Amino acid sequence: MISTPFNKDVTGEAVLEFGDSDFMILKPGSYVRCAVSDEEIPLQDLRYWSAEFQEAYKDGYMSARRWKESREEPGR
Repeated sequence: MISTPFNKDVTGEAVLEFGDSDFMILKPGSYVRCAVSDEEIPLQDLRYWSAEFQEAYKDGYMSARRWKESREEPGR
């Protein structure tokens, strides 16, 4: 039997460990939350994340927004 990485029978929020070009599923689930918008991201749609911050992002805009915020000086 061939298993797929995103089992349709698994529900709830997944816990992932993010690498530079991939991620490892630590706790199975069907989605993760965007670190910026708190929206659910189905695992099969996850394309943006930060290995540095161990966060997932809904899209490129959210990823760029978080990157920019992380590099701003406090008080600006």
